Order: sequence, then structure tokens, then C-alpha cells
Amino acid sequence: MIRAFGYNEFLFLLSAVQWTLMLSVIAFIGGGIVGLVVALGRTSDVKPLRWLSTGYIQIFQGTPLLMQLFLVFFGATVIGIDMSPWVAAAVGLTLNTSAFLGEIWRGCIQSVPRGQWEAASSLGLRYPGLMRYVILPQAVKVAVPPTVGYLVQVIKGTSLAAIIGFVELTRAGQIVNNATFQPFLVFGIVAAIYFALCWPLSLLSQRLEARYAAPSR
Repeated sequence: MIRAFGYNEFLFLLSAVQWTLMLSVIAFIGGGIVGLVVALGRTSDVKPLRWLSTGYIQIFQGTPLLMQLFLVFFGATVIGIDMSPWVAAAVGLTLNTSAFLGEIWRGCIQSVPRGQWEAASSLGLRYPGLMRYVILPQAVKVAVPPTVGYLVQVIKGTSLAAIIGFVELTRAGQIVNNATFQPFLVFGIVAAIYFALCWPLSLLSQRLEARYAAPSR
């Protein structure tokens, strides 16, 4: 039975926002941890680490996120692991996010002037100390704006989790639309909610970029 779009349907959409945000936070934090390891591997002096990190990035950047979610969700079943859509979405988004953040941070690390690397090495600092005390503190300032900007992509990327059955904002929109048959209204509201989540982050990224770029002018 078709029903009209009302207050309860709107509240259902709003309640799904918490799952979109929770999935985004998990993917961003988990992706950040793995991404830092990948970035350090990409800038390491050890060739096997560089090769592994480069391959990892190319695999996840070179394949669609949707396919990665499918492989995690259905692949787990093939090998006998009962994985819920929630866990599969978190794992898939974390792996994808880590590859992109790893490459972003690799560029930020390598943007530190070569003279800083050479000066630290001349003082006898090995790679761990070099990164901890000299390179990473400078790279962080460069990394903040694009990292915040990429968080917008993570939030929008969570919409693909609807394909494997995880009920976040997009999936909630599909459920409401199936009950009301008002796609323009329902998905218009869903799009407006995504915009309300992402637009402030985009503004923050622009302001951070201007702030950190100002001293170098």
C-alpha cells in the first residue's frame, strides 16, 4: 500500500544519518591508521616496503569502491566468514580510504624540502627519528586541508554501502521511496542532508588551505 510522505518518514531519514556518520568516522579513523603506515612505506628506503605500498594503493585506487564492497561482503561468505553488511561496509571503506589517504600523505611528506631530510640525516637521525622529529611535524600542516577535504568523499562514499544492504542514509531513502513512490521528494531530501553534512567540511578545508598557505606568500 502506498502511503504519503510525512513526518515519520522524514524522521526515519534523519535517524539514518547517525549510521552514515558512524560509518564515515570508522572508515576515516581506520583508514587514517592504515594510511599512515602506507604513506611511510611509500617513502621508506626499503624497496620491498615501497613496492608493497605502491601496489596496495594502485589496487584500491584502480578499482571501483562498489566492487571492493562486493568482494569484501561476498568474499567473506565464500571463505566461510559470516560478515554482516555493517562490518563489510566498514572494512571495505576503511581499506579504500587508507589507500587514498596514504597517497595524499605520501605527497605531503615528500613536499618537505629535501634540505630538511639531508640536514636531519647529517645529524645522525635514522628513519624513525627523522620522520617523528623533523618531517612529519612539517608534513602535517600541508596534509590537514586535503585530509579534511577527503572526508567529504568518505561521507559520500558511504552511500554505496546501500548496495550490500547496510541501512544508512541512501538505503533509508530507498526504503522510504518504495513505500511512498515519491522519488523526487525523497531523494531530494536525501541529497539536501548530504549537502548539509559535506558543505561545512568543504568550507573548512578551503579555510585551512588559505590559513596554512598564507605564511608562505
